[in-house]
Amino acid sequence: MKCPFCGYEETKVIDSRPTDEKIRRRRECLNCEKRFTTYEVVETMPLVVIKKDKSREMFDRNKLMNGLVRACEKRPISVEMLDNIVNDIETQLLNMLEREVSSYQIGEMAMQKLKKIDEVAYVRFASVYRQFADINSFMDELKVLLKEK
Repeated sequence: MKCPFCGYEETKVIDSRPTDEKIRRRRECLNCEKRFTTYEVVETMPLVVIKKDKSREMFDRNKLMNGLVRACEKRPISVEMLDNIVNDIETQLLNMLEREVSSYQIGEMAMQKLKKIDEVAYVRFASVYRQFADINSFMDELKVLLKEK
């Protein structure tokens, strides 16, 4: 951090406090010993979802959560578990460091998480996500699920 008084490039942090969505830091220049305050803001990279029809929209964690809630209706899965799934998926997506991600990738991540906790919820989510055309495609998915056991 460059000192605003003398331009020296080394300072020490005397105090740090979180404020709203920022971090307030009180600093002291190691050269002129003057003190000043800086505010740090976490830089977030917007995440754009490429849908099946090639249109693009901002990632909305609420849409993902709503899809999971519908799939888990009347199943023994808490909202906290679903929130953890959404948090995990969002973290994975942000850690990929790509600005655009396909809805296919998000759907596959959600299905993998659901498969581990509840097979019925997994099949429900897959039936909507993969848009099964008929009973045969639904049965094919069930056969794959049964083979993995």
